[in-house]
Amino acid sequence: MKLTVRAQLAIATPLIVTGTTLGLTAWDKFAYEPGDRNSTRPSVTSSSRLQEPDPLIEQRTKGDPAAPLTVYEVSDFQCPYCRVFAEQIQPQLEREYVATGKLQIVFVNLPLVQLHPNAAAAHEFAMCAAKQDRFWPIHDMLFRTQKTWSQQEEPAAFFMTLADSAELNRDSLTTCVETGAVRWLVEAEATAVARRGVRSTPSFIVEGLLIAGGQDMDLWRSVLDSLFTAKTGG
Repeated sequence: MKLTVRAQLAIATPLIVTGTTLGLTAWDKFAYEPGDRNSTRPSVTSSSRLQEPDPLIEQRTKGDPAAPLTVYEVSDFQCPYCRVFAEQIQPQLEREYVATGKLQIVFVNLPLVQLHPNAAAAHEFAMCAAKQDRFWPIHDMLFRTQKTWSQQEEPAAFFMTLADSAELNRDSLTTCVETGAVRWLVEAEATAVARRGVRSTPSFIVEGLLIAGGQDMDLWRSVLDSLFTAKTGG
């Protein structure tokens, strides 16, 4: 009997939760259902355009939108294992799969505030940077300086020191942070992924498969190569 790709991956990589089929094709459609909307979400009045607030998906996506594979990286900026992935594994994925047009990576917010008290502020800061199309520089800086700001009682002042290095407009950034303009986005995503069974970081959703925890590059190659062959035949 010929095994399906899902069954092959279950045998080869037991840390994949193969029974969880999240069916993600467009994260914005997945995450922002009526039940996910927090009271801090911007309201739409009758006098304004009937347009949903921008979830900033494009700004936190790396890779060709036409890539056959998508990895949704569910992450917490204060999580040490997420930092390891960002600094050691993601650069290899970018070289081997993103740069070759096989994969796109989408960052998804899941600050675990019970464990990491500064995480929510870091995620809001990063989403404010995304509004200026500077998410990825701030993403890298937050992980690189994690050991510094994670120990601070009030990290906001430290976050602002990163603004110049990331070429951010300070006035716009300050307004975004101080008004909580993107809080709805961070909270909505955290609620959405938790409701669908994602409880830890880092977690990764790849073509409906949930991969929990930081994994080595050998596992990633096994998963992505198998899925790429199944989807493209090559």
